[in-house]
Amino acid sequence: MAAQLVRDAFPHMDDDLFQYVEGVLESAEEFQTGDDVYDAIGGIVEQVAGDDSEDDVRRLCHRVMAELQLSSPDGHQGGAANGDRRRLDAPVHLGSMAGDQGPGEMPSIWLAQKEVASRVDTKKLEKAEEMRKKKLDKQNATPAPAAVLAEKTASASQVISKRDVRAEARGANMCKDIRIENFDISIGDKVLISGADVTLVYGRRYGFVGRNGLGKTTMLRMISSGQLVIPSHVSVLHVEQEVTGDDTEALQSVLECDTARESLLTEEKELNAKINSGHQDAGLSERLSAVYAQLQASDADRAPARAAVILRGLGFTPAMQKRPTKEFSGGWRMRLALARALFSQPDLLLLDEPTNMLDMKAIIWLEDYLQTWPSTLLVVSHDRQFLEVVPTDILFLHTQKIDCYKGNYGHFVKAKAEKMKNQQREYEAQMAFRAHAQEFIDKFRYNAKRASLVQSKIKMLEKLPELVPVVAESEVVLKFPLTEPLHPPILQLDEVDFRYPTGDKYIFRKVDLSTAMESRICIVGENGAGKTTLLKILMDELTPSSGIRHAHRNLKIAFFSQHHVDQLDMTVNSIQLLAARFPGRTVEEYRQQLGSFGVSGDLATQQVGSLSGGQKSRVAFAAICMARPNFFILDEPTNHLDIETIEALGHAINRFNGGVILVSHDERLIPDGLQGAVGLLLAAL
Repeated sequence: MAAQLVRDAFPHMDDDLFQYVEGVLESAEEFQTGDDVYDAIGGIVEQVAGDDSEDDVRRLCHRVMAELQLSSPDGHQGGAANGDRRRLDAPVHLGSMAGDQGPGEMPSIWLAQKEVASRVDTKKLEKAEEMRKKKLDKQNATPAPAAVLAEKTASASQVISKRDVRAEARGANMCKDIRIENFDISIGDKVLISGADVTLVYGRRYGFVGRNGLGKTTMLRMISSGQLVIPSHVSVLHVEQEVTGDDTEALQSVLECDTARESLLTEEKELNAKINSGHQDAGLSERLSAVYAQLQASDADRAPARAAVILRGLGFTPAMQKRPTKEFSGGWRMRLALARALFSQPDLLLLDEPTNMLDMKAIIWLEDYLQTWPSTLLVVSHDRQFLEVVPTDILFLHTQKIDCYKGNYGHFVKAKAEKMKNQQREYEAQMAFRAHAQEFIDKFRYNAKRASLVQSKIKMLEKLPELVPVVAESEVVLKFPLTEPLHPPILQLDEVDFRYPTGDKYIFRKVDLSTAMESRICIVGENGAGKTTLLKILMDELTPSSGIRHAHRNLKIAFFSQHHVDQLDMTVNSIQLLAARFPGRTVEEYRQQLGSFGVSGDLATQQVGSLSGGQKSRVAFAAICMARPNFFILDEPTNHLDIETIEALGHAINRFNGGVILVSHDERLIPDGLQGAVGLLLAAL
């Protein structure tokens, strides 16, 4: 048997160690080459053979491989001369190999006749067993497509100065400025941020910008979860998850986020109950007076009014503020989460795309409200108008680094362009200087009179800093497929009224709409005015209460829903997703379609669940365009898209030779992306 080869080579091997090796070799089906055998038992055998015997151990493993009747690493088959693989009838006697050694050759360690004390390293034994199990599990697992990457957990590391550690330990650091120095963030093997430094000064508002998929949202999660360490006395609130629906009223849900106030009010009720029940303890009255003083100092009596103002600004009517949270949809619960954050006023507020859930009126209110924000704000946003108004500073994430610029987004764009120009000019000047110095060195390298000068030039070149050329970010281009022209009217509504069967109130009345291939129509209005309802009537998903809908018989509508991204299959990659929806085409066609929306290379083979929100939106666009529609109906298409992609979307809409109707609250897309657009304003009746 194969294990006997090891026993014969090492007769003094510990019994426990040999039993382990024997058990490993019994799983012969997992080994394909001699290297596989070495990976499984080589580390254990080398403990007995000696540290400098790796080659001999490998040879032994190859002989074991031949004994197991599997392929050896050089490609030959073990077994009889006729090529049939067979198991040896008896173990090989290594002593007979001594005669085969030539004069002067070093004797094999297998023939050494010395006592070898067996020392079993338990830790190495466990490590080898763990590696073997992992290898076996990997081989037995269902093979996945080669380039599909599973969604992995993000990790972060940072360098914390000893001064900050000592100040934190003493509790002497009361400064609310935040310094995160020399930190890295990665997801699996992919590095998102490397060696970055971020300083957040208390009272300033930071806009965090960069292309989709670079790690902005991941960094916010790292800060809120504590993986990126900040001073413990700084309170942090990250608005990411919606409020849980229960019987709590919306206004009370906002008030409850002020835990200090709620605790004082609860204590006040308990103290009053004890005093009213006849307790004679004098300390109760003193404590009640202290509670009243704390409530008065914190303006607790004004808290309900302040919460109501915030809710009203975010679109909650007085009646809605009294409704239980369980009656609200996910979008409204996200607004509640934002209201709770604004009300609690943490030292560091982290917002990720706050304008995605708001209509235009609420966005304008939020812009005005955040301009007077008293503490530190870090907001990820791709709404250019929002970034022009709110931030005092811009953090720019690119090439795994973060640069800080003073001013709003407009100042950032100008400063970044000037910085890139200066960096390129400096690089070109240094390259010209290097070329001139190198020319001098090459010319006088062998001139004895100039030797000292040549050496000084060489040392000077070695001390010059290494500059790299400026790499501009690639331009984002979205391409909608061209389509066959249709004669108008393509899609038409005549005096359409609509109300739900269970309701008495009309959503809208007497709506007339006519479209052609050149139509660019944007529907705007407050949340609840009926924008999405009107889109469903246009797609014939809802029947109007009165009025008529006309559609061209060759009309093919592509609908992009604001929830379209959430309906993608997150367990497959983008190519597989398109193949499942549009089977029978080649991989090259799927890649070409994805590439026209910026999903190329490794992105196309990543699991959809591991992509960023903006990248998922691009995949959704690629999917709806695969059928080559001649009319687009888009509901909030700019959600999650970065600024460059939003601009590219506007250009793509203008180049498209079909009709477009969209609902959007992006203040820049409406005038810039829809040249000559017709606006349709819906107001709640």
